[in-house]
Amino acid sequence: MPDRPARAWRAVLEHIEGDLLDGRLAPGDRLPSERDLAADLGVGRSSVREALRVLEVMGLIRTATGSGPQAGAIVIATPSGGMAALLRLQVAAQGFPLEDVVQTRLVLESAVVQTLAAREDRDVSASRRLLAAMDADDLAAAEFLALDAQFHLSLAEASGNTVIAATMAGLRTAIESYVQAGAAAVPDWAAMSARLRAEHCALLDAIEAGRSDAARALVHDHITGYYAATGVTSRLPAHD
Repeated sequence: MPDRPARAWRAVLEHIEGDLLDGRLAPGDRLPSERDLAADLGVGRSSVREALRVLEVMGLIRTATGSGPQAGAIVIATPSGGMAALLRLQVAAQGFPLEDVVQTRLVLESAVVQTLAAREDRDVSASRRLLAAMDADDLAAAEFLALDAQFHLSLAEASGNTVIAATMAGLRTAIESYVQAGAAAVPDWAAMSARLRAEHCALLDAIEAGRSDAARALVHDHITGYYAATGVTSRLPAHD
């Protein structure tokens, strides 16, 4: 039947997923060989290879050819790249409304800055370096805003929450696209960039001082304020 190959590779995925959920496989473990998986599951080796390609794109396994300890398919511990890639594809296909992207930013970044401010071992040095790079006088708006997106991603990475960091990385394309679109409506970019730098600096100061509530309010006002200033409309919640 025409859909039999599709069912076959999905069966391989479900089998590997079950092994992960039940603890029979863990990060660092090697998957059985293509031949063994095909024989155990009663599917063709082409179906096994298709399933492994999907898992590799998702960031759940790493594959290498040849022989030796690094060969074959190995479960990896940080599948964030796959999650970010899937989100980027959804954004590229315009599967996410702008309002939803911004609402998600507000939820995630509020949690990020509160978490960072509450931690004793916080490290926002990467964010400080990006902020310094944004001080360059010869930056075009597009260059500035690319650094701006990286600045916000750096805070998510510094929070230590890999799921939030992966989500922010996946949404970065959407974030850059709408801030770039908004910049075209700004009559005085020099004033706007100065304002954004000042808001970034105040946010980092609040985080480093351990002022969680202030950091949350600052990042909320920073994100929603850009919308108001550039005329990009969205159903955004008021800060409480």
